[in-house]
Order: sequence, then structure tokens, then C-alpha cells
Amino acid sequence: MRLSVQDLSVRYGSRKALDGIRLDARGGEVLALIGPNGSGKSSFLRAVAGLQRHGGTVSLQGATREAIGFLPQDNGARAALTVLETVLLGRRRALGWRVPEAELARAGEVLRRLGIAALAGRLLGELSGGQRQMVFLAQVLAAEPAVLLLDEPTSALDIRHALALLTLLRDLTRQRDLVTVVAIHDLNAAARFADRIALLREGRLLAAGTPRTVLTEEAIARAYRVDAHVHEAPDGHIAVSPCRALDEAG
Repeated sequence: MRLSVQDLSVRYGSRKALDGIRLDARGGEVLALIGPNGSGKSSFLRAVAGLQRHGGTVSLQGATREAIGFLPQDNGARAALTVLETVLLGRRRALGWRVPEAELARAGEVLRRLGIAALAGRLLGELSGGQRQMVFLAQVLAAEPAVLLLDEPTSALDIRHALALLTLLRDLTRQRDLVTVVAIHDLNAAARFADRIALLREGRLLAAGTPRTVLTEEAIARAYRVDAHVHEAPDGHIAVSPCRALDEAG
């Protein structure tokens, strides 16, 4: 399984949100998209998902675009739906007017793996932002995609649930040989859970590679205008400690 993006460009009127991005994502690996606000991460995911007009090419080896599961930052699901109904919507291609027991069991298993099975009968409108985010991820996973595109999946989660979610995503990616691309702001989470990182700024790709090769003090200063200390954590992963914001003169 392989996702290949060549010369990907996205425009919003006269503004170019992405400019000639070339990037590959491989099955069994997590690719983290990082970069400051407005760098083009969401535009990249929407273009790959087929939801945004773009220049350049997006190709999948081993799957079609119908096999893509996309989790946006904002989800317009109706608050009147229950959690179980919302997850079953992820299987809408396989369902008729009546929901087979096997599909109910499948949805229940996804909720269990995400640790939210107890929420199955609750309405979306009753849930916290973090709980709803987990439900929408369950909906995406229920469709059994070959490609996962996730836009800030941990933004509404506390640290414990964020760690659990990223661990699960990494494990599923390896077990199912998924292509997983995650836009994320947390540089330490990217360093810990991603196999490769792509660093964007103002619609351009500044660097791509392993966390150690991309998350350097120089690259962070260039992309984020932040003076940071990059060091090794006790468990062997690299860690980023921001020190101060740099002015535009550097």
C-alpha cells in the first residue's frame, strides 16, 4: 500500500494554500503532518481525500479513493443521533434498511477498542467535545479503510486519552498495513508516535523524514519562529522543549 502525491497545489482564490508538494506515505507507517497554523495541513488532507480541488496528482497503489477514511476537524453529524447510529453511518455502503446483527457487532467492537462502548446509547449532543471526537473516529474506522487521513484527532482530548488514541492508531496502522496520515500540532506526540514527519510552512514542504531528521532546532526555528531545545527523552524518543518566540528578524 502506498500513497503518492506529486506537485500537489491548492488555491483559494488568489491565495495559494499548497505549492507543489511531493510526498509519499507507505502502508504500515504513520506519517505526521506538522507546521504552524495556515501551513496547509488541512488543505493537504482534503485534497488527498478528494474533497478539495487541486493541481498535481494523488495516486494510491493497492487501493482506490473509496478506501480512504477521512476525519476532519469539524464534523457536522446531527446531535440527535446516538453514538451507535453515528458509527453505523460509517458502514452505510454495506447496510440496507435493516441493520444485520453482524454490523451491530462490528460497530460495538470498534467502540470497545476505542474505550467508549458505554456511550453507545447516548446522544451526540450529550457528549463532550473529546467524546464526540472519539465517536467520529469510530465511524471512520468502522468502514475499515485502507487509508486513514486524520485532521487533529487529539485536539479535544485530555493527555491520557490522546496517548491511548495515538497508541491505538499506531497499532492498527501496523496490524492492517494502513496508510495513516495525521495532522497534529503536538510536536512531542509526533516524535513519539510517527514513523515519518512532513514539516509544512506557508504551503511548502520544508522537510520530510524521520522525527530525528526533521525535528531539529534549526527547522523548528525556521517553521515556527520559536527557539526550542531538542533533546532525548528517558525512553529514547526525542523531545521538544519550546523556550521563547522569535521575532520576525530572528
